[in-house]
Amino acid sequence: MTLVKCILFSCCLLLSIAVLAQKDHWEAYIAQYEKGAGSTLVNMSLKEKAPDKQYPFLLKAGVRLIDCTAEGLPGKDDWDALYAISDKIKAAVNSLTPNIQAGTFSYQCDRMDYYYVKDTAHARAILSSVFKTSFPKYEYKIEIRSDPSWEAYLTFLYPNEETMEFMENEKVVMNLKKEGDHLNKPRQVDHWLYFNTAAERDAFVTYALHEKFKLEGKEYKQKSKLPFQLHISRIDKVDMDSITAVTLALRTKAKELHGDYDGWETFVVKD
Repeated sequence: MTLVKCILFSCCLLLSIAVLAQKDHWEAYIAQYEKGAGSTLVNMSLKEKAPDKQYPFLLKAGVRLIDCTAEGLPGKDDWDALYAISDKIKAAVNSLTPNIQAGTFSYQCDRMDYYYVKDTAHARAILSSVFKTSFPKYEYKIEIRSDPSWEAYLTFLYPNEETMEFMENEKVVMNLKKEGDHLNKPRQVDHWLYFNTAAERDAFVTYALHEKFKLEGKEYKQKSKLPFQLHISRIDKVDMDSITAVTLALRTKAKELHGDYDGWETFVVKD
């Protein structure tokens, strides 16, 4: 068996030329909305400084898809054009005002790029000219509004806790599958958590034992922000639905006790 350590991690997802130019941490995810699936590409790096009061205006610009899937997402024939459209939007916004690129959202055959900008003067006219001149086949949309609290980013583009859990677990499960694991057999899954006090850690241990987890160990990490480490394990399945239910419950309980859930590890099972 091959050991795969599954501590939560992040990666840069580079989906367009515009994003390739960035050094920020980008993530993509698909979530279900009122009318169907929506695909989001979001600049995760902005979370720590949001809202940035220097960029109080939200600028959204994009097009109505020509090649649209049954789910309302971009089809393969639109991608080259969408890359070019995003690059042109970025170049136009850069020429107009200091800005921060926040993300892209595709939903119900629309694809919109999101920016936070310092100034909106002439933005609509310049972008309209770009669309009409460079992409005359596409119906375009432009929205500009005040958003000093960055509500669009913090409560819409940025993934909620459940989506984040799914995203992180999906990366891990994909690695298991690449190693030849069919994910159909339960196996020991180890989990790591950190707490501010020994009392909070002990309260979590009581919860964990009640949920049939095994206590594997406790350590004190003196230089850590949350120094009281906890290691627990349980026999579980590791398909997406099963493991996400487990990790979300652990993360939620740890948060209640001012702690942090740090990830999980398991073995690849190939037979």
